[in-house]
Amino acid sequence: MGRIRGRIIRTAAIDVLKKHKAEFTDDFEANKEVLNGIIIANKANRNKLAGFVTQLAKKKKVEEFMIEHASR
Repeated sequence: MGRIRGRIIRTAAIDVLKKHKAEFTDDFEANKEVLNGIIIANKANRNKLAGFVTQLAKKKKVEEFMIEHASR
């Protein structure tokens, strides 16, 4: 069983990916730097969000995640 993501991280990922999907890669450090310019969050939440986006990018599931959560 995998890690459970909080609602805040999932909704923030949806919002960020809707606007800036092309800027993210499968590199965690690069995603952290991109998020520094996009959102204002504390270090822990920024890292959680960067990790979640990185995980989606590594599995090539960004599009599936966006389609699944687009109606919410």
